[in-house]
Amino acid sequence: MKAALLVVDVQNGVFGPSNPPHLSEEVIVNINQLLDYAISSEIKIVFIQHQIPGVLEPENDSWQLFSGLTVTDSSSKIRKASPDAFYGTDLKEVLDASGIEHVIICGYSTDFCIDRTAFSAASKGYKVTLIEDAHTTHNKPHLDATAIIAHHNFTLSKHPNIALVATVSLTSG
Repeated sequence: MKAALLVVDVQNGVFGPSNPPHLSEEVIVNINQLLDYAISSEIKIVFIQHQIPGVLEPENDSWQLFSGLTVTDSSSKIRKASPDAFYGTDLKEVLDASGIEHVIICGYSTDFCIDRTAFSAASKGYKVTLIEDAHTTHNKPHLDATAIIAHHNFTLSKHPNIALVATVSLTSG
């Protein structure tokens, strides 16, 4: 089964030093481990970049992929303006053109873009592997990031097409 690694919204404006998300350094280490695994296993890599007027403006430094990522020239890039990376983009066409049936998902924001993209992919019939220790978010006024991540790992893993896996379990096996 052909797979693709979807790296969602890991951008300078999100992971920069001024207000990094929960456990950002560990998450970046895990994402880079996933990227190395994808490169060595010839798994397609798709970087997804969110654009928000006045916050993550296309082509500005804040919109660029986080400078701490391992990026190759062969990686695909998708721009999105919605939490669901499939909505209003050509992500499905890009995946289908490569015969992708399985997506591995990591990145930011657990409670919005990761949740919506994982659920959308599963609902479209893709096998989804959500990397439980390679996605993150910020604390919210009503709930801290640790609880948000635990909640979404639990609820998403209840979908029949979504498996929850740790970085080391995927990359060492």
